[in-house]
Order: sequence, then C-alpha cells, then structure tokens
Amino acid sequence: MTTPADVYEVRDPELPGRLLTAERDALIPLLRARAEEDFARPAAACPGWTVRDVLAHCSAALTRVVESRLEKGVFSPEANDRDIAERAGWTHAQIVDELERGMTEAGPVIAEAGGVLDAVALGEWVHAGDVREAFGEPGAYAGDSLPYALTLLAQVTREKGHLPLHADLDDLDEPLRLGDAAGDRPPARYIGDAPTLVRLYAGRPVGGASYELAGVEEGELNIFG
Repeated sequence: MTTPADVYEVRDPELPGRLLTAERDALIPLLRARAEEDFARPAAACPGWTVRDVLAHCSAALTRVVESRLEKGVFSPEANDRDIAERAGWTHAQIVDELERGMTEAGPVIAEAGGVLDAVALGEWVHAGDVREAFGEPGAYAGDSLPYALTLLAQVTREKGHLPLHADLDDLDEPLRLGDAAGDRPPARYIGDAPTLVRLYAGRPVGGASYELAGVEEGELNIFG
C-alpha cells in the first residue's frame, strides 16, 4: 500500500470522489448479492440501526449533497432518523440504487465545496465498513480503497485542525501525518495497522487489536463524535 507523504500538505479536491467511486465498485455488487434478510442484520457499529438503516442514511446524505439540500442541522441525529423514516416504504433495491447514484455523482459537488464536505465522503467509506462488518465480511475497514481513505483522513483532520498525530503503520514506509501541522502541540504517536487507526478516528470498536497510542486518549481521536 502506498500513500505518498507529500499529498497531505495541499487539499486534493478530487480525492473524495475517487474514494466514493472506488468504494462504490466494491460495495454495490456486494449489496446486490446479499439476501433480503441480511439487510435486517444489526449494525453493531451504529447502535439501534440495521444494515438497511445505515444504507438509507448513506444514500440520503449523498442525495442531499448532490441536490444541494444542506440546510442547517442536516446531518444531526434527528435529521438522520427522518431520512431513514422517509425511506421506510422503499425496497432494499431502491435504497441501493439511490446509494449507487450518490456515490457516482457526489464527487464533483464535494470537490467544488472547498473542503467543507470532504468528511461526508470519508463517513460514507466508514459506513461501508460498518456494513461489511455486519455481514461478517473480512477486511471491513480495509480493501483497495484504503489508501484513498487514509489520505482523505489526513486531509480532513488537517482541515479540522484536529490534534496532530504521527502514525507508524505496518505497511507504510513513512509515518502518516494527521491533524494540525502548525507545530503548536507535539504530535501524538500511533503504532499499528491502518484499519485499527481508521476505527479509532471513526469511534468504532477496535475488537482487541494490538496497537500503541501515546500522547492522546482514544476518545480524543474520534472525528465523528
């Protein structure tokens, strides 16, 4: 896996779209191949939601981005619940169709937004991992699109001014630099694998994974909490 170090300093506006289309090509065929009852499985990473709920939330969020319906509070828990409820009468196939369209069309809109929507693409990728985990698929937060996700994670944490962290990942030659690069705070350090790092930043259970974290508490890393 390669993630060039020099990509972290300047925002790549096309990166969220590349991540979404890469994940679309992996996730949509998986969803279309699953049995109807699999959509009722609980999504452990999203307490109270089923797989169907996660997918409905994801498809609704991307549709809002594509249609520029981003009023204040649009991604609040209450708004998420309303989006899911509005799709209660839809078939699973209709939700997957909407998700596929959103993952295809949202990239250019996110690119033009100047960075404020970059985290939406990252959140969609994380939710795809939530779904794979609910299905019992291996590599829930990994796969071919992981390098894009790591680069976007570095980009989003920098844009948010998140606490600085240097991550020594098992399969990267150079540390992944995340968060504020101003140098006002010594960077925390992480040693371990990339999927576990993603789980920490997304507030997902790490499942007993082995890693080292110094200079920061686990809960401080969560960018979606």
